[in-house]
Amino acid sequence: MTSIDPPGGHCRPAVPSTAASALARCVSVEPAKFAAAYWGREPLLSRADELPHPHGFTDLLSPADADELLSRRGLRTPFLRVAKDGQLVPAARYTGGGGAGAEIGDQVLDEKVLQLYASGATLVLQGLHRTWPALVDFARDLGAALAQPLQVNAYLTPAGSQGFATHYDTHDVFVLQVDGRKHWRIHPPVLPDPLEKQPWGGRAHEVSATATGPAALDVVLEPGDALYLPRGWLHSAQAQESSSLHLTVGIRALTRYALVEELMALAAEDPRLRAGLPFGTDVADPDAIEPELTEIVEALRDWLLRADPAAVAAGLRRRAWPAARPAPIRPLAQAAALAALDPDHRIALRGGLRWQLAPAGDGRVALRLVDRTITLPGQCEAALRALLTGEVTRVGDLPGLDDDADRLVLARRLLREAVAVPAQ
Repeated sequence: MTSIDPPGGHCRPAVPSTAASALARCVSVEPAKFAAAYWGREPLLSRADELPHPHGFTDLLSPADADELLSRRGLRTPFLRVAKDGQLVPAARYTGGGGAGAEIGDQVLDEKVLQLYASGATLVLQGLHRTWPALVDFARDLGAALAQPLQVNAYLTPAGSQGFATHYDTHDVFVLQVDGRKHWRIHPPVLPDPLEKQPWGGRAHEVSATATGPAALDVVLEPGDALYLPRGWLHSAQAQESSSLHLTVGIRALTRYALVEELMALAAEDPRLRAGLPFGTDVADPDAIEPELTEIVEALRDWLLRADPAAVAAGLRRRAWPAARPAPIRPLAQAAALAALDPDHRIALRGGLRWQLAPAGDGRVALRLVDRTITLPGQCEAALRALLTGEVTRVGDLPGLDDDADRLVLARRLLREAVAVPAQ
């Protein structure tokens, strides 16, 4: 959901009540305190009795739901990974063809999964924010609360087993314990705020050495408990006396380094920074590089002082917007609504849609979306703005247009473009 700035401006995220509720399920403190004291700084343990949902997290994904995915949904890699003794099991050991009419060889075979799981392997169901309805909605709501794109995986670990050795992630995570009990040991980072290009494998010796020291947090998660871990914090987890199921919500937040990358990409516009090195420069000789480096740093400093924030924002938009999908639409129902549309039908903005509304010149208005820009006559702007508030709107009440025929043309266009959806 979004709210809009004055005419000609951009959109900014708003936090609907469902988004606030999703965050409240993950942290036992108020959002402002979480943002100030924990976000990107410190782990936060939230016990089930401190969280609002009476049934823990089984409504999001239960053990029976996991069995359904593994047995009856035609699951394919890479939507399943399997780990044993700290190593990934080759996919060929648990995939194959699915019989007549489904011969593709990357399908998960339930009998092979059973053998691995019964022998102590951990099953990792990946991308559940795209495949399991309850988690599709939960991830969208939580992403709206955090203003960040999310991914959701589930970890099913047999009793007494540990899927992965001590490691760190390059993104923040929420761990939501669904079923069983799991012992977590958390250690401070060996590299604070690692980037995606700085995975823990490059610092394996430091990670192992730090893991032998005292833990910053040593805790057993019970069903309904939640744990927040900033990126870089070392962790390992072991199931206890029974099997364990937990969800890991990975938060793919943009960093300041992303701005640096966009600035460097835009720096290609400066001819001084595109110039070649002098003929015969020995790039392995620091003395030969030094005068060039001095000149380049000066040129780069001059260019950075002239950098256009709008150009940087456009680059970040192209990177960030595709990382989060809007609410699903039902193509058949949407097409039927198009065919039957009349002025009494009600429509609403598609949930989670990312957009910008701006003048397009020649008296037209442009609605910029993730993958395209829709250009419309200027007289449509008032109706667009009414719809972009997120409120349900009767087609015949769309403002700024002369008659119902024009309103129906606009409404059909927005339904066809999946900007709007039918509403009750």
